[in-house]
Amino acid sequence: MKKYKICVYAIAYNEEKFVKRFMNSVKDADAVYVLDTGSTDKTKKLLKKYGAKVKTKKIKPWRFDKARNISLEMVPEDTNICICLDLDEVLMPGWREVLENTWDDNTTRIRYTYNWSLDKKNKPIVSFYADKIHARKNYQWIFPVHEILKSPKKESFKTCENLTINHYPDEKKSRSSYLLLLELSVKENPDNDRNMHYLGREYMYYHRWNECIDTLIKHLHLKSATWKDERCASMRFIARSYINLNRYDEAEMWLLKAINEAPYLRDPYVEMMLLKYKLEDYEGIIKYGEEALKIKKNQKSYINEPFSWNETIYDLLSLAYYYTGNIDKALYYIDTAIKINANDQRLLNNKKIFLQSKNLD
Repeated sequence: MKKYKICVYAIAYNEEKFVKRFMNSVKDADAVYVLDTGSTDKTKKLLKKYGAKVKTKKIKPWRFDKARNISLEMVPEDTNICICLDLDEVLMPGWREVLENTWDDNTTRIRYTYNWSLDKKNKPIVSFYADKIHARKNYQWIFPVHEILKSPKKESFKTCENLTINHYPDEKKSRSSYLLLLELSVKENPDNDRNMHYLGREYMYYHRWNECIDTLIKHLHLKSATWKDERCASMRFIARSYINLNRYDEAEMWLLKAINEAPYLRDPYVEMMLLKYKLEDYEGIIKYGEEALKIKKNQKSYINEPFSWNETIYDLLSLAYYYTGNIDKALYYIDTAIKINANDQRLLNNKKIFLQSKNLD
């Protein structure tokens, strides 16, 4: 196994609570470089205490890409492999050996398993491939937010599933700057489909339903918007917006489009089930629920919706079968839902109601 020089680089702002855990996870790196963007707590002091090389610079106006590029500039030119991390992320043990066994002299970038969201038992809820491990030369960060790496040279990717990074975000940390930065990003790159999708999604998060619809329709009309998973997500978010505007026919139309766009994904079927439940269309729930369950593979993508792979489908099917008089199937699906989420009191209460109904028969 060839030995490579591996450096971790990061940006930080008021993240003292994460420093010890972060530094412990990267202790096998040859060096750790952190750009502190103006912390007022003990972040800098603690980083230095645990061995990081720290530089301070306030970025005004704030842009993630500029901060990332300054932090990357801190990494020595003779570094073979750069790992870009945030302080709320953790490299899982054994990462260095796995990385050096995968990397070769022609590699420029690594895809790895990124657990964006985990439950209380540390089981992944949302997991996908990320690619922020890269060669030192010929890379820069672009876009004000949801920034990505860009290289003028042809890239050589390798996938390393056994290299895992877990994300443990600070839920109290404000992300209020994202909307303005996304609007700036689209203004700077109006033909970038990825950023247009993110902006539409952000409008949805802010309950700006009409702006969400208009922006995501723009996304779908961009020539570069060819990734079916993301197109399907835009259609689902348009449907969600129409539901919140009480325009259910249009919502159903867009969910049918989403199913047609990516019939291999559970997500549009489950969103259709949720709409049918709202409309008390129990036969519709059964129709789309049974179709969703035919899909066995969970695509490893950030587009994944947790509700497509937890107890939601089984919960909805149990209710639909109960209301259509099929108590045996209602019990089958409620039992399946409870196996997935045994502590949900509502599910447990529903089972009691189903059993009482069966006994009355």
